[in-house]
Amino acid sequence: MARINADTLNLEERVVRTNKVQKTHKGGRTMSWSILVVVGDGAGHVGAGIGKARAIPDAIRKGVDEAKKNIIRIPIVDGTLPHEILARHGASEVMLRPAAPGTGVVAGGAVRILLELGGVRDVLAKSLGAANPINNCWATINALNGLRRIEDVARLRGKTVEELRRGAPAAPGQGGEASTATITQGVSGDGQSA
Repeated sequence: MARINADTLNLEERVVRTNKVQKTHKGGRTMSWSILVVVGDGAGHVGAGIGKARAIPDAIRKGVDEAKKNIIRIPIVDGTLPHEILARHGASEVMLRPAAPGTGVVAGGAVRILLELGGVRDVLAKSLGAANPINNCWATINALNGLRRIEDVARLRGKTVEELRRGAPAAPGQGGEASTATITQGVSGDGQSA
């Protein structure tokens, strides 16, 4: 995949996590900082990077430079994601689901910052594994990298979008499947099984 030129984008940057690191030497301890930074333009481009330095401003600058090298494009469809996806990095596992218009970004921590800066307006997200913000960030990047639009899938399969949609199973009650009346037949009005 071709690298996206960060100079052409109007990027906003946000610090997700700061981590103080101490290294012990013979003469004493040396302090440095490790900082996770996310950049995005709010229109489908987002990237993340880690910067390490003795001073916080230098670490942030290095993190921003690293994040600009790792920018990816998010396939956004009507303000949400094209399909559900589950991805992991290390012990962290992140599930992203498309949501109805007006839902907003239902996520927390690093996942929320990534999705907001990426321009996703309606999404449901859940962190299922470890709560480490750095691993959650990379798991979310993996998930966003795995998303595909229906046009991309059609082109890979050598079909048209209409052919793919025709091949999909019909919605309940539109033929081809049992209607909702037959599915709920065994349930009485109070929700108990008959």
